[in-house]
Amino acid sequence: MNVLAIDTSNQLLGVAVSKDGEIKAEYTANMKRNHSVGLMPAIDYVMQQTETKSDQLDMIAVAKGPGSYTGVRIGLSTAKTMAWTLNIPIVAISSLELLAQNAHVQNILISPFFDARRGLVYTGLYECVDGQIQVKQEDQNIVMEQWLDELKKYEQPVLFLSQDIVLHEEVIKERLGEFAIFPSLIDHLPRPGQLALMAEAYDKENVHELTPNYIRLVEAEVKWLKEQEKNG
Repeated sequence: MNVLAIDTSNQLLGVAVSKDGEIKAEYTANMKRNHSVGLMPAIDYVMQQTETKSDQLDMIAVAKGPGSYTGVRIGLSTAKTMAWTLNIPIVAISSLELLAQNAHVQNILISPFFDARRGLVYTGLYECVDGQIQVKQEDQNIVMEQWLDELKKYEQPVLFLSQDIVLHEEVIKERLGEFAIFPSLIDHLPRPGQLALMAEAYDKENVHELTPNYIRLVEAEVKWLKEQEKNG
């Protein structure tokens, strides 16, 4: 099976092609820029490197968020358009769950997170059981200090994964002390190749009903709802 994987849900832009369960090409760019400019050239690149034509693809895999609202929309829109045009299945996977895949360590908790500004983070809790990453707490939008207080109750080591680790590392160490574990810097970046390999094990989505996983409303929607309430 030939799978094209797309992740633009956060700062990193990632694209990969896998064939029959083997990563054939993987492209990542970890820079603050508009993913709408770089995504299609990245797709073209991995397709050319693997000598894969669009009509040879069997599935599209996409990271559906949470993360950057604009980034999530770009990736999902592109993936849905390709899946619909090529009439092939699409699989959408949590961006946090994808990042959690970087930590295949037994007997510890895994907390991937993305900064959501104003002291908030997008995060969830995972653990590795018999070599498989499993969800322990669903993805959520929460104040970081509140989240750390929840994790402290487990009295277990917690591995933190995030491209925004430097923004929260100090408070994590203050709240969890020796229970806080930080891997090498490269492990804080999601792998599009991993996204491609995960795809076959997940349920296929209805391309027309698939929506981004923002977790919280975008600011414009919040303001609109407040105006509607005010106007009755």
